[in-house]
Amino acid sequence: MKTPALKPDVQTGTVSVSDSTLRSLYGYQIKRAFNVIQSDLNRTLKPFELRMITYTALVLIVDNPGLRQSQLAAAMDVERPNLVVIIDELERRELIVRDKLPSDRRAYALKATLAGRQLYEKAVAAVQVHEDRLVQGITPEALKGAMKVMQLIEANRRRET
Repeated sequence: MKTPALKPDVQTGTVSVSDSTLRSLYGYQIKRAFNVIQSDLNRTLKPFELRMITYTALVLIVDNPGLRQSQLAAAMDVERPNLVVIIDELERRELIVRDKLPSDRRAYALKATLAGRQLYEKAVAAVQVHEDRLVQGITPEALKGAMKVMQLIEANRRRET
C-alpha cells in the first residue's frame, strides 16, 4: 500500500502530521498530558533546585518521618540502588538525615531537617499553583473522574502482576 505524500500548508508552508490514530489511545493522550505537566513542573521546581524525583522523595520523607529507605523505594517505585543517589543528594543539601535504626543497624530512618521542611512548604505551595493553573477551567467533578480513572488503570496493572 502506498502512503500519500504529506502536503505542505499553502499559507504557512509547514507540513501537518496527523496523529489521530494515536490520539484515540488513552495511553498516548495520558503521555501527551504528562509531557505538558512534567515540563511545567520542571520549571516550577527549578528555583528550589529540585527535580520531580527529588521533590517526590522529599515530600514522602516529610509526610512520613522515620520512613525506611526500602519503604521509600517501594513508594516511589524505584530500584533501591537508584534511590541511594536521590537520598545522597537530599542529604548533601542538608534537607534530610539518615538515622540508623536501633532495632536494625542495616536500616536507616529518613527524616527531614528544618531546612528540608521549609523547602517542602515552599515547593508544595508552588506545585499547587502549578497544578491549579494547568487544570483551570476543568470542573471538580471532571477532575475527580480523571483521578479515579488513573487510579483504576494503575490498580488493573497491579492485579495483572
